Amino acid sequence: MTGGSGGFENIGFGYRPRAPYACDPALSRGRFHDEPESPTRTPFQRDRDRIIHSTAFRRLKHKTQVFVAHEGDHYRTRLTHSIEVAQIARALARALRVDEDLAEAVALVHDFGHTPFGHTGEDALNEKMARWGGFDHNAQSLRVVTRLESRYAEFDGLNLTWETLEGLVKHNGPLTDRKGEGLKGPVPEAILNYSTLHDLELSRFASIEAQAAAIADDIAYNTHDIDDGLRAGLLTLEMLEEVPLPAGILAQVRERYPHLDAMRTGHELMRRQITAMVEDVISAARSNLEAIGPQSVEDVHGAGRTIVTFSPEMAEAERRLKAFLYKNLYRHPSVMAVRARAETIVRDLFDLYFDDPRQMPEGWREGLDRAEERVRARHVADFLAGMTDTYAVKEHRRLFDHTPDLG
Repeated sequence: MTGGSGGFENIGFGYRPRAPYACDPALSRGRFHDEPESPTRTPFQRDRDRIIHSTAFRRLKHKTQVFVAHEGDHYRTRLTHSIEVAQIARALARALRVDEDLAEAVALVHDFGHTPFGHTGEDALNEKMARWGGFDHNAQSLRVVTRLESRYAEFDGLNLTWETLEGLVKHNGPLTDRKGEGLKGPVPEAILNYSTLHDLELSRFASIEAQAAAIADDIAYNTHDIDDGLRAGLLTLEMLEEVPLPAGILAQVRERYPHLDAMRTGHELMRRQITAMVEDVISAARSNLEAIGPQSVEDVHGAGRTIVTFSPEMAEAERRLKAFLYKNLYRHPSVMAVRARAETIVRDLFDLYFDDPRQMPEGWREGLDRAEERVRARHVADFLAGMTDTYAVKEHRRLFDHTPDLG
């Protein structure tokens, strides 16, 4: 396994020297498959570039965030969401003096394992895979970047660095205790199997860079889902006056711009909410760093707690905002009706491919009719998870007499 190249410093226009607790690309733990190092890019920059040029990244363009792609061109997709998360993650990494490229790489890759139709597709696929270990989008992301991408002559996957893979798997925290027991139920088999070969230290906390990407995800969807909800007419500015965080910001906007139209008021709310949440995280993380005093990446891994967090006050405001969005947007009757129809598409496709693998495209179906059920099911899940919303609908129309209308 290769290590990183030396001589790189995160110093330049607008930068401060790298913090001692940052991941240093010159000290990377390397890649599973040995490769010559790049003379022009750090290992983490190379990871980011590989992620951006992958097929899985392009597919995010037609994968749902909240609203299915058929509902309009202006709603967020997994691709636009990932770009937004990456921008916020870089801002946090810069403020905390850690490696921006690593934070960006983790942010850009974090949604690779999502199915078509968002969490709806994941729930349906998890139900179908229950007999064979279930389906988890985080584990699927790992499968994509270590096995399923087929771009290189010498290895499967993208051969990303240990730090990017660790961040991908553990950005939301450790997966096991020190004895190897799952903290939130059984650890997905794909993660356990890979970690046996290339130890991702599942009981320890991820890097500051990965933690920045994780909380950037929360900031992005908590804010931009409001924007999409307003655009869809499922939320109104008046409804947001009931939720402390956006309510306080709305009051400030209306006081300063009493005659501003609703659309611009919404955009001003989004802009200010992101700023408030980002600044809160920077302040809270700096306080946590001062209290813990990590002097190395190892100190971060062994800190015993997440360092990049909201303040207690913002955490409570964010909790209330999530509860509001869950009730009024994610569980809105019109969204739930589309979800039910989308679930039907995923279930139908899984059952048909599992029973008759010959219906799958060339390159996916070979030998599956003779494979044991577990292998066949996981192969079908890999194929389905990689589908975009549009391709899943197209396949269903090809294979079934009636396809649910998602419009």
